[in-house]
Amino acid sequence: MKQLLTALFALSLSFTAWAENPQVELETIHGRIVIELDQQAAPISVKNFLYYVDSGYYDATIFHRVIPGFMVQGGGFVANGDAKSGTISAIVNEANNGLSNMRGTIATVSYTHLRAHETVLDL
Repeated sequence: MKQLLTALFALSLSFTAWAENPQVELETIHGRIVIELDQQAAPISVKNFLYYVDSGYYDATIFHRVIPGFMVQGGGFVANGDAKSGTISAIVNEANNGLSNMRGTIATVSYTHLRAHETVLDL
């Protein structure tokens, strides 16, 4: 469990010729996950997420919140628990775009007291 809590992840942008939407590879100590971003339904969130990916912001961050069978959250902290710095302004909440938080989906944290660089993966 501790390994899962301290899972380091690095995101690298990878586009596939057949894919209409950008794809990002999430690499963890437990393996890789390819994430397809819905650019049409959530253009602001996709642009924001790709900004952090391209800048290397997510490199060496941890999943700091893990709820087995429900979700994992990461993007705001490094392995020693320190908060990451260097974020940009918060973005518009695109929650009313018809997309659902279902198993296997990714979402941007939308709490007003949290920054929009933290990401939730629904298990």
